[in-house]
Amino acid sequence: MDFDYDILVIGSGPAGEGAAMQAVKSGRKVAIIEQGLQVGGDCTHGGTIPSKALRQCITHYTELKSNPVIQNFARVGNADLPAMLKLADSIIRSQVKLRRGFYDRNSVPVLHGTASFVDAHTVKVESEEFGASEITAAGFIIATGSRPYHPPGLDFSHPRILDSNSVLQMKFTPRSMSIFGAGVIGCEYASIFRGLDIKINLINTRERLLEFLDDEITDALAYHLRDQGVILRHGEDFEKIELHDDHIIVQLKSGKKIRTEALLWANGRSGNTDSLNLSAVGLQANSRGQIPVNADLKTEQNHIYAAGDVIGPPSLASAAYNQGRYAAASLLGEKVPASMLQAIPTGIYTSPEISSLGKTEKELTAEKVPYEVGHAAFRNLARAQIAGVTVGMLKILFHRETLQILGIHCFGHSAAEIIHIGQAIMNRKDDQNTIRYFTETVFNYPTMAEAYRVAALNGINRLD
Repeated sequence: MDFDYDILVIGSGPAGEGAAMQAVKSGRKVAIIEQGLQVGGDCTHGGTIPSKALRQCITHYTELKSNPVIQNFARVGNADLPAMLKLADSIIRSQVKLRRGFYDRNSVPVLHGTASFVDAHTVKVESEEFGASEITAAGFIIATGSRPYHPPGLDFSHPRILDSNSVLQMKFTPRSMSIFGAGVIGCEYASIFRGLDIKINLINTRERLLEFLDDEITDALAYHLRDQGVILRHGEDFEKIELHDDHIIVQLKSGKKIRTEALLWANGRSGNTDSLNLSAVGLQANSRGQIPVNADLKTEQNHIYAAGDVIGPPSLASAAYNQGRYAAASLLGEKVPASMLQAIPTGIYTSPEISSLGKTEKELTAEKVPYEVGHAAFRNLARAQIAGVTVGMLKILFHRETLQILGIHCFGHSAAEIIHIGQAIMNRKDDQNTIRYFTETVFNYPTMAEAYRVAALNGINRLD
């Protein structure tokens, strides 16, 4: 049977882009379907890019407010959230132009519309502008991403009830906000909005923040959120909400009632699978709309793969891109290293930011691994003192006998950048992956990277 395309990719976020580029570079005829009017997916338009652009803008604002030189010579005006949100528009446009160029240069057509399976090798694409058409392909990669989870009973059309997408289109600057859900998104927005002096209640359904991280890192995050004025409420669950003209009241099952001007619901995400008609190809999403896949990202159908947020954790743009590449290569029968899906660093853009890679102390203790810890406090680094970013630390976990690096955890300025130095060493062969690299390597001075040398020497000294 002749098909219109060798591979049809559904979704143009990081996973879809990675899949399409991998397949076309392998000489296959590829097309991509994008439901929106522009490429980039939720990462570009609703999540990562606009939220990080807002964070950067607020970071600059808070730095100006606290800078004594600026205070002496100029006045920093009051923050206006809608105006700050508009500053992300130029970045989004640049990203769309860049990503669209990838498809144009590689002759990958972008078909705009909503995709749904008709049969094993046919997809219908429907849009108001272009109507409906059916397209055939030998193989498919589903990369439709995810959206904020909406629990039943909450009216998200109300201007004071927000999710992590609609919060980026706010038309007013609230004086107070409740954030329900203290995962990555909830913690990031708590930190971002506190920078605008918005009173924040961060409501956590668990007993600790971000339990997948090293305890010392989450302790530091909790301390600094509280120090910034965020009210943390652990072990809570949602009961109902009362809507009023100028405020809302969040009622928790514990009996607490919290009055603020807005509610940001940041508790979970759902895979974008509703419109795919998966039953036509014998597939079924789970209760959160996620598609089950095997270790090679293959679904129960040999010619259909899935990648990115639509398959669930780790739900990171960086991981999604590699998953897309891996899925395309696997679908084409090409050998690709499994490491593309492993050793994925976590980047959390709170203030200060967090990045983590490898095992935590709790995991190593449970596994009875003899490990040691090396610390470097940012307050002792000359570069951190010069830049005024002395809050934070770098923590290296390593095997006491082999000196192999087992985990790297960073909290503070540029943590998401700093982590990659350690990642490069962790990914070397076992006999080369040791903490000795950092004690025997010359680092520029003064730099934040010098933290690796300080932490390594601190850890080695613990062995004596």
